[in-house]
Amino acid sequence: MLFKYKSINEGGTEAEGTIEAINIDIAINSLQRRNLIISSIKPVDDKSLLNRDLQIFGTGISNKDIVILSRQLATLFTAQVSALRIFRLLAGEMENKSLRTKLGEIAEDIQSGTSISVALSKHPKVFSSFYTNMIKAGEESGKLDETFEYLADYLDRSYEVTSKVKNALIYPAFVIFTFFAVMILMLTVVIPKISSIILDSGQEVPVYTQVVIGLSQFMVRYGIFFAIILVLGIILLIYYARTPAGKDSLAKLKLQLPYVNALYKKLYLSRIADNMNTQLVSGVPMVKALELTGKVVDNKVYEDLLEDALESVRGGKSLSDSFMPYQKEIPGIMVQMVKVGEETGDLGGILKTLAKFYQREVMQAVDTLVDLIEPVMIVMLGLGVGFLLASVLIPIYNVSSSI
Repeated sequence: MLFKYKSINEGGTEAEGTIEAINIDIAINSLQRRNLIISSIKPVDDKSLLNRDLQIFGTGISNKDIVILSRQLATLFTAQVSALRIFRLLAGEMENKSLRTKLGEIAEDIQSGTSISVALSKHPKVFSSFYTNMIKAGEESGKLDETFEYLADYLDRSYEVTSKVKNALIYPAFVIFTFFAVMILMLTVVIPKISSIILDSGQEVPVYTQVVIGLSQFMVRYGIFFAIILVLGIILLIYYARTPAGKDSLAKLKLQLPYVNALYKKLYLSRIADNMNTQLVSGVPMVKALELTGKVVDNKVYEDLLEDALESVRGGKSLSDSFMPYQKEIPGIMVQMVKVGEETGDLGGILKTLAKFYQREVMQAVDTLVDLIEPVMIVMLGLGVGFLLASVLIPIYNVSSSI
């Protein structure tokens, strides 16, 4: 790893240069052995095409990386290792180059006297506002080790639920891709060769066969234009989904689609309950917890709901009363349990119970949905291919029978 430094030698002359080292500690030790006084040192981003990380779709740092990092931080803080040493150690050992660079910058900020939460907040694409505010609460309460434990456990649970949902959709997506690939291959390669035999026979062609032949001819002649239009349509759809209006429409669609809406609803409820429980246990005030939960729930409908609830709580209402007008999005049982938690002074424990309940519901809903989708997709694939083959083989059989 390359580091850029500024230093002062024994004669008081300032100089700057670069040094290659595994991590920042080794770089500093190497420069000190040269009798140099280091005024600043920081990692240099390698911009070469061969070495740089291609981060077209994001930071190059996955949720799994943050989960593992949080668990490592929790372990090291529990062992009473100093913050500066922790981040330098992890910066040197991290395999992900992007995350390693970020940790090196955080270590440099901490060395200059910046608090951990402020140092993390300088990298919002890696550490969310929820994450940094949790750390800030831990710093204020003097319980950073416990805060990192809470964060690690929360991110573990969140990652498990999210991964379960994503992985469950891989198989249906593969079946759908296979279906369209087979259909396109048959329409552009197989059907044109067989259709010439049918048309040359001079016999009357059934309507369904004419439809298949017409579709095949369209794909052969205009397939490339159709593909271009399809790709452009997908790009425009993705762009629209990132606009405020698109996010709002997509959020509502997720909660209206049959079968899928129940899964998404339980996912968002588990996320709200788990997120708020983690923050309240860590000492984050209710108002701040609601504000941050709205930012990470990842659905515009629930985000707006939580913003309204936040204003109600600021106005003096309880959390349960603030949730009461939204019986469609938040079930009555959840509102009543929150009310019990407020009355007994154990809101964190109630939210933890709700989070576990809805996480189990999400897992069961995913398993049920996958069990339902798999046979439907296989039947659709078989029917589609079977219809194409029957459309061309039946006329050919009629031709051979008439000879």
